[in-house]
Amino acid sequence: MSSFTEEPQSDSETTASEPTTSRSRRPIRRPVKGRMLAGVAAGISQHFDIDVTIVRVVFAVLTIVGFTGIAYLGGMPLYLGGIPLYLACWLLIPEEGSEHSIAATFLRNRQIRSR
Repeated sequence: MSSFTEEPQSDSETTASEPTTSRSRRPIRRPVKGRMLAGVAAGISQHFDIDVTIVRVVFAVLTIVGFTGIAYLGGMPLYLGGIPLYLACWLLIPEEGSEHSIAATFLRNRQIRSR
């Protein structure tokens, strides 16, 4: 009978041999530079590490398809799909250098005034 004993590995050996599967992403922000309107497409493209042109084309297609009224999502028409989505992102995604979004700042100011 032979006994097999396994020596414990140190933490540095364990982490060095394991592949890193999850990338650390920085929080989504609307950049001050490199934007066309409010920086929504540029912020989304930086966050997901894709070309900004792809994001802009998606917003444009959603807007055009929304204007035609032919697109349906689960029985619900996508009326002006790109414009409300862009406006919502503009209100909810904070700008670079700011901790809070436009909507969060508005709500906080309303709460302070109502006291």
